[in-house]
Amino acid sequence: MSSQQRRALTVIALSQLLVLTVWFSASAVTAQLQAAWTLSTSEVAWLTLAVQLGFVIGAFTLAVLNTSDVVPTRTLFAWAGSVAVLANAALVFVTAPAPAIALRFVTGAALAGVYPSGLKAMAGWFRAGRGKALGVLVGALTIGSATPHLIRGLGFDWRGVVLVASGMAALGTIAMRWLVQDGPFEGPVAQFSWSHITRVVGNQGYRLSTIGYLGHMWELYAMWTWVAIFVGASAEASGQSYGSVPVIAFAIIAIGGPAAWWAGRMSDRYGRTRVAGTAMAISGSCALVSPIIFGTSPLIAIPVLLVWGASVVADSAQFSTMVTETTPDEVRGTALTLQTALGFSLTMVTIRLIPEIAEVWSWQWAFPILALGPAIGVAAMVRLKRSAASSALAGGLG
Repeated sequence: MSSQQRRALTVIALSQLLVLTVWFSASAVTAQLQAAWTLSTSEVAWLTLAVQLGFVIGAFTLAVLNTSDVVPTRTLFAWAGSVAVLANAALVFVTAPAPAIALRFVTGAALAGVYPSGLKAMAGWFRAGRGKALGVLVGALTIGSATPHLIRGLGFDWRGVVLVASGMAALGTIAMRWLVQDGPFEGPVAQFSWSHITRVVGNQGYRLSTIGYLGHMWELYAMWTWVAIFVGASAEASGQSYGSVPVIAFAIIAIGGPAAWWAGRMSDRYGRTRVAGTAMAISGSCALVSPIIFGTSPLIAIPVLLVWGASVVADSAQFSTMVTETTPDEVRGTALTLQTALGFSLTMVTIRLIPEIAEVWSWQWAFPILALGPAIGVAAMVRLKRSAASSALAGGLG
């Protein structure tokens, strides 16, 4: 890895980490907001669902309009990041759920221009070792998503969490715009064409990797969104102290950062499909055993949840890497944006479903249904490994 690549890797990953802190900045303080605004269970869920919905609509719009390929990558990241900062910071001025949910929607729509742009920018700097590089980026995203829980655990009230996250996101936006250049493998700025979408979805490698991604996303954001509530309920059921729930939630989510980096390295060495399939098999198993560890000693529950936190996101970067390796460079941005739009559409189902299950059967039984996604994802990886598209993955390793 050259010195220029190391610099790019550092700046792009750090920028993604900082900007993505706004994603869960409200979700991390839902208990405080629920008390302050007398929120119903449905309104609490919508504080997260609004971000997902905004992201989905924003991503589908960017994909259909080819924005991620027509607008220079870092320019799109900078503008989108700026909107996310302003929308998130504006939360401290509202005192009711309706405007807060609207602002969360705008934040999500803006992040649709951030996450895929970061993936595309990183892919532009790496061809060999791309799995590891995108693993680092997804690891940064993971730690960024977890950071609001840590901020809350340090004693900040909900306004402090929101403002600190917004300030971090502003720094990330500035860094991406001014501290890094486009890489040598950056796709050329393309002209708008309706045919870009059909070129993407007609690609077998894209379709199978996206099915795997959908299985992954069925599980990921629901687990991230509700794991803090699950930990708190488990501690109460056990009658034992688990320690600071926000800090534990941060650790469970953030451990996925180094896991994503490690999985990226392994995928460059042993193949994308093998690593992604293994990670989904482990995470799905953790979802299935969650009722067994509920209410047990923290010495049992927390280690299992840490394994789940590591495995649930370890595969994530590989689906993006598969897309960059199986689709033409000139539609890379559109392909990445469309894949993320489809995946985040599915997250809205499980984010809303989990608290409904918990309300009927308790939090002990809230998570096993999430194992359905990894099971489908593993099947997609097996099929992709056996397909002709496998030859384009990880230098032919599949």
